[in-house]
Amino acid sequence: MGYLQFQPQNAHRVRVDARELLFHVPTTALFEIDATDGDLLGLLAEKGRVTAEDVQARFADRDPADIARRLRGLIDLDIVTDGRPPAAERPAIRIESFPLSTIVLNVNTGCNLSCTYCYKEDLDTPAKGRKMAFETALRSIDLLLRESPDRDSYNIVFFGGEPLSNLALIRQVVEHAEPRFAALGKAVSFTLTTNATLLTEEIVDWLDAHRFGLTVSMDGPKALHDRNRRTVGGKGSYDAVAAKARMLLARYRSRPVGARVTLTAGVTAIEEIWDHLKNDIGFAEVGFSPVTSGPMTAFNLNGEELTEVFEGMKALGRRYRDAALEGRNIGFSNMHQLMQDLWEGRSKALPCGAGIGMLAVDHAGGLNLCHRFTGSGMDLYGDVRGGIEKERLAGFLESRLDRAGKGCATCRIRNLCAGGCYHESYAHFSDPLKPTYHYCDLMRGWVDFGIGVYGELIARAPQFFHDHIAPRRANGK
Repeated sequence: MGYLQFQPQNAHRVRVDARELLFHVPTTALFEIDATDGDLLGLLAEKGRVTAEDVQARFADRDPADIARRLRGLIDLDIVTDGRPPAAERPAIRIESFPLSTIVLNVNTGCNLSCTYCYKEDLDTPAKGRKMAFETALRSIDLLLRESPDRDSYNIVFFGGEPLSNLALIRQVVEHAEPRFAALGKAVSFTLTTNATLLTEEIVDWLDAHRFGLTVSMDGPKALHDRNRRTVGGKGSYDAVAAKARMLLARYRSRPVGARVTLTAGVTAIEEIWDHLKNDIGFAEVGFSPVTSGPMTAFNLNGEELTEVFEGMKALGRRYRDAALEGRNIGFSNMHQLMQDLWEGRSKALPCGAGIGMLAVDHAGGLNLCHRFTGSGMDLYGDVRGGIEKERLAGFLESRLDRAGKGCATCRIRNLCAGGCYHESYAHFSDPLKPTYHYCDLMRGWVDFGIGVYGELIARAPQFFHDHIAPRRANGK
C-alpha cells in the first residue's frame, strides 16, 4: 500500500444509541460498524491521506489481515482510494427518451377559494376560469402512450385551480381512458388533489367507483386553516372543508385518503396540525409542505420559523418511531417517504420525475416541467399537438444532473435530495437549476434524524417495513 486517500463525501457516520452506523452516500445504503471500523474511519478523517506506516502505527495491536480486509472493503465502497482517481458516482447520462408514466392535466385555472399563499400564477376566479378542452386531454393521453408504449401502468392526475370545478371533463377523460388502456392490456389510475368544497355524496361515490387517489388540501384546525385558506369573498373555509372531508372519509373505501398541509408564516404547529387532521378528521396520512419562496414574502417561512418546522417534524418523527416499534403507522407522510427511500436504497440523480416520468399540461395544451410551473414565466417544453421539445428538455435535465461546482457534489444527502424542488429554486432564485441552498442545513439535519430512526427500526422492528412500507410501494406511492 502506498497511501490511501479518504473520500469524506462518500461516508457519513450516525450514532443510534450504543450502535454506530455508516451511511454510504453514493448508494444511500446503511451499514452497522464496530469499534475497529470506527477507528479506521477516524484515522482516515484525521489525516485525509494515510500511509501504510500510519496504519501500522495506529493498529499495531490488531490483526494485520483483518485491517487489510476492512480497508479493501472501504476501497470497494469508494470511501477511500488507493491513489487512483475516485470512481465517478454514476456515469454521465445522456437523455434521449422520456418514458412518461404520469401526465398532469390542469383542467381549470379557476378556483372557488382564494388562498392567500397560492403559488399558481395562472389562478383565476371561478367566473374567469380557463377550462381545458376534451381534445387537449385526449392529445395528452396520446402523448403519454406515444412516449412510453411499453409500460404496464400509467397515472393521470387532475389538477387546477380546483379540478372539481371541471368535473365534466374529468368524467369524460375517465370514460375514455379506462376502456382505451384496458384494450391495450394496460392499467391506468387517476389522482386528484382537491380543496373538498365541491364534493357531494354522488361525486364521492363516483370517485370511489373509479378508485381515485385523493388528497385534500387542508391546513389543520380552524384557527390555522382559516388564516390563509379563504373563499373568494374572504371568509374562512374550514367549516365547509371539514364537513366535506368527514363525509368523504365516511364513504370512501377504495384507497386511503391523505391531507396536504401548506406551512406558512404563523402556521408551523406540526404536531397540533397532524393530530387534528389524523385523529379528529380521520385522514390516513398527513404530509407537510413548507413555503420558503415566492413573490408574496409575507407568507414565506423565515429562518426561525423554518427551524421550528423541522424541529416539529422531528418531534412528530419520534412519535412515528415509537408507534412503528409497536407495529403501527401513524400516517406522517414525510417520515414515511424518508423511511421508504432508505429501505429501498433509493439513490436519485434528479430530485423528482418532473420532465422524465411526468409532465404537466396546462389548460391550453402547453407542456410544463410540473404542475407548479403552469402559467408561470418558465419556458414550455412543447405542447400536446407538436410533442415534446426533446432537445431543450434534455438540455435542461442534463444541466441539473451536472453537479460540478455545486454544493451538491459533496453533500452527504445529495442522492436523497438531488438538489431539491425545481419550483422552489425557481421561486427563490429565479433559476430552477440552482439547488435549494436556503435550507440545506435543515434538510441534512432532517435526513440524519431519519437515518437514526431507520437504523433503530430496522434493528428492533424490521417487520414494520414489510407491513407498512412495502404495501405503499405496491399502491404506487
